[in-house]
Amino acid sequence: MTLPRRPLFAALLAAPGIAHAQAETERSERGAFRWRVLAAGLENPWGGGFLPDGRLLLSERAGRARIMAPDGTLSPPLAGLPDVVAEGQGGLLDMQPAPDFATTSDVFFTSATLVEGGVLTRLSRARLTAQGFEAVRPVLDATPAQERGRLHYGGRLAFSPDGAHLFLTTGERNNSRERAQKLNDLAGKVIRLTRQGEIPRDNPFVGQAGLRGEIFTYGHRNPQGIAFNPATGSLFVAEFGPRGGDELNLIQPGRNFGWPDVSYGREYSGRQIAGGRTSGPGLTEPVRHWVPSVSPSGINFAPAHAQPLWRGALYIACLNTPGLLRLQMEGDSVVAEERLLWGRARMRQVLFAPDGGLLLLTDESRGRVLRLDAA
Repeated sequence: MTLPRRPLFAALLAAPGIAHAQAETERSERGAFRWRVLAAGLENPWGGGFLPDGRLLLSERAGRARIMAPDGTLSPPLAGLPDVVAEGQGGLLDMQPAPDFATTSDVFFTSATLVEGGVLTRLSRARLTAQGFEAVRPVLDATPAQERGRLHYGGRLAFSPDGAHLFLTTGERNNSRERAQKLNDLAGKVIRLTRQGEIPRDNPFVGQAGLRGEIFTYGHRNPQGIAFNPATGSLFVAEFGPRGGDELNLIQPGRNFGWPDVSYGREYSGRQIAGGRTSGPGLTEPVRHWVPSVSPSGINFAPAHAQPLWRGALYIACLNTPGLLRLQMEGDSVVAEERLLWGRARMRQVLFAPDGGLLLLTDESRGRVLRLDAA
């Protein structure tokens, strides 16, 4: 591991950003909890993951990455990241340390990237050192690139529990929504790669002429939440519908989740989509859908080390109406729903700290990291 320790790292952290806000108490159906601002001054924080020493690697959509100490102190921006297209919904998106980070220092991240022919969702890999990011290289481009529009990039990452596979979500880029149904096109998909960034031999469309072997599932609109259920090992994805029709989907290889041939939502004009059809032969139904919208972004299941108040549930960071959605689970079934901090702030991602606390990234120009603890 090559990242600096105290006292050298203390100098890196001598920067504004730590917040000493007083905690406020709220009640949930399972008990009281306190929430406070742990860090502030981030520009639209989007994603991140914990390093082995307990610090949090964070991305900001404008194109920066920082490290947050457990007490909320933020490092200056880390050097070495490539340019991103921070327009519309694009920019620097998710960022995850590899499962073997302690020995490799590898980090994977996604971004809206300009290439010949337009902009696309790019997956990249880099090595994180004391100097910042080094050896940055593309792993996968969600081709083809698209000239028009700066919406629906997807971009969320998750490693399988055994660390052998990396899953990436991609949006259908909005202007050409039929891309989600095309199996020679990487937009509107859940993509499955090996930890090394290669195509697994057991992916559902490997070896089929004209089809992209990276594709695991298709028919997705703009999936920005992905997480494994620790109780069952199943993979879940949350995605934005249009006007209503947000979905939580149980991901299984080769499945078609229907967009844009079916939808529980409507066009923003109010017009029906696909003649009002919500299901069809060969299409997989969502585990849950929302009308009106909750705009689900990042998701996470409470791990075994989470505080008891949080356990047994899936948490969804919601943008509109802003807040935190708690889904109580029995296996892979949702048995109850509760809305927490509803209307407080646009939430982009939910994370669980190594000590069991729950963290929320707020989607604001002066974004914050909120910490929730059992009262």
